[in-house]
Amino acid sequence: MDLCAIRNRIRKRRKNSAFWDSVACALGYTSIYYVKYIYKIPCMTSFQKVENWMHEMLTGHEKCCFNMFRMTRCTFRQLCIDLESKYGLLPSERMSILEKVGLFVYILSKAQSNRDAHERFQHSGETVSRIFKEVLDAMDGLSRDILRPRDPEFKEIPSQIVDDTRYMPHFKRINCDIEEGKEHLHFDLLFTYVLTGWEGSAHDSRIFLDTIGNPSLNFPKLPPGKYYLVDKGYPEREGYLTPYHKKRYHQTEFHGAIPRGPREIFNRAHSSLRSCIERSFGILKARWEILRTMPKYSLQDQNRIVCACFALHNYIRLSKVPDPGFKIIDEDPTFIPPEVSMDVECGSTQEVQRVSTNEMTKVREEITTSLMRSRRRRRRRSS
Repeated sequence: MDLCAIRNRIRKRRKNSAFWDSVACALGYTSIYYVKYIYKIPCMTSFQKVENWMHEMLTGHEKCCFNMFRMTRCTFRQLCIDLESKYGLLPSERMSILEKVGLFVYILSKAQSNRDAHERFQHSGETVSRIFKEVLDAMDGLSRDILRPRDPEFKEIPSQIVDDTRYMPHFKRINCDIEEGKEHLHFDLLFTYVLTGWEGSAHDSRIFLDTIGNPSLNFPKLPPGKYYLVDKGYPEREGYLTPYHKKRYHQTEFHGAIPRGPREIFNRAHSSLRSCIERSFGILKARWEILRTMPKYSLQDQNRIVCACFALHNYIRLSKVPDPGFKIIDEDPTFIPPEVSMDVECGSTQEVQRVSTNEMTKVREEITTSLMRSRRRRRRRSS
């Protein structure tokens, strides 16, 4: 065999070797791609399908539904009906309205992450995120309709004042309480206005002044002669009644001790009326865990979620079905849930006083005089 033939044979072997090396690499990459993108180990393999779980929640013991969704079965079903018929929520090929709303309120009540929710409801993370947004869109409409004053002209005197001689006729011109400058509340524990988007470090007076001074925010203004109750952290403006400063105020400060002087008598009555704020926020935060541990949503979605929680609070309160969350409040009007701490004055007292006016000083003095007069009459009757 001559040298030329040997060289040709070597070249041929090298070409064959390179070819098979290329084939091996191609097969290797194909196998990796198949395992990574095509072959999937089944993940949603729970023996309890979401349809069966939802059926169990809605037909089993009442406590099971309340523990999962923070509302009774009847209220939950009515919520599903209203979101579908009034606010455009639609079922999909793979999920009913019950399942969609169940997923949404489950996340709100438990502050569940997307991963936890997709494991519970046996749907992909993308599906969970999409369904949550769909229900949140429908809840925006419910929030607009239910977070507003029931008496837009503020003509009625709240029954909680009319039926209680401690407050009537002294506080007959009061309509609502304001908390943190962003929410205000009727005495029946219904929120009538919610403003979101402010950072937590913003002082009450700054939020308050911006809100009442910005017409685009549509803050409900009271007619002349009516006023809101506000705490010591607010500047005193016409239509907003604050307590006396540098005097005992909170209900806990009067436990086992009587008020000393007319100003403390006024402050105790003022604080007693405003206790509905603490009670309502206590129920709200205890019901919706997401308000305390918000998952990583966008800032815009976080604001909408907060409004949805307030709207659901009102929806449940307005339901004709007795709710376990409100039961203890209704049975004991003095009970304040431990979830809420007392108001604290944050920020400069000088700043609050600087932006205050004197229109309400006369109103506060008149109420104090009326309270003292009523107190003296009761003493004369009992002696």
